Parts: sequence; structure tokens; C-alpha cells
Amino acid sequence: MVAPYIILFDGVCNLCNSSVQFILKRDRMNLFQFASLQGHFGQELLRARQWKQDHFNSFILLEGSIIYTRSTAVLRVCKHLGGIWGFAYAFMIIPKFLRDAIYNLIAKNRYKWFGRREECWVPTPELQGKFLS
Repeated sequence: MVAPYIILFDGVCNLCNSSVQFILKRDRMNLFQFASLQGHFGQELLRARQWKQDHFNSFILLEGSIIYTRSTAVLRVCKHLGGIWGFAYAFMIIPKFLRDAIYNLIAKNRYKWFGRREECWVPTPELQGKFLS
């Protein structure tokens, strides 16, 4: 089954990998698939959008043909998770430039604050269907 939403993330970032684990545990309706920005799918998307292919500091959400990045992507994921997490979508009322300023501060310091892996996390066999190469 192809999920309606695809999340692209930095595959070597500990914060990003923890976020993916968080979403996997709460994705009860099987709405999300994932791809690392370093992988084939992620690199093709970056190339198609003419974005830097070695710049991995954005969390990206694909909803069909619409692409959301940074804080908007994070808040839309929370909305789709529903339940108590859906209330986080209320932060959309904050102007994007302010939300993204906070996002950018965290993204800039994520390796220093949370660490990084030498290689991308490999999903368990049970979860492999949720990940695109």
C-alpha cells in the first residue's frame, strides 16, 4: 500500500531519526512513508526541485503534488497524526518567518545538540515497507 504522505528527513541526524521513530509509533492509520534525503528518492526530489543535493537541514512533507518544508511540514505531520498531536497545528497561526526562524536555529545546531550517525538508520524488516529507497 502506498501511503498518502511521504516524509523526507536527514538520515544521519539523531533528532531526525528520533522524529521518524516518534511518527512511526503514532501513525495508527498508516498515513506516512519515509525516505532519507541522502537516499535515491530524496536525491531525485532535491534534483528535480533544483535544491542543493548536499543540504539536508529541511524536514520535507509531500502531500500528493504539494511540498511542505520546515515548520509547516512538521505542523502538518502533527495535524495528520491526529489526537492530541493535532492540536499542535494551532501553531500555524504564528507567522511562517517566526516559526521557520526557530526551526532553522534547531536545524543549524541539531548535530551539536543531538549528535549524528555515521550512516543512515536501517529500518527493521517489519518497517521496511514504510521506507522508500
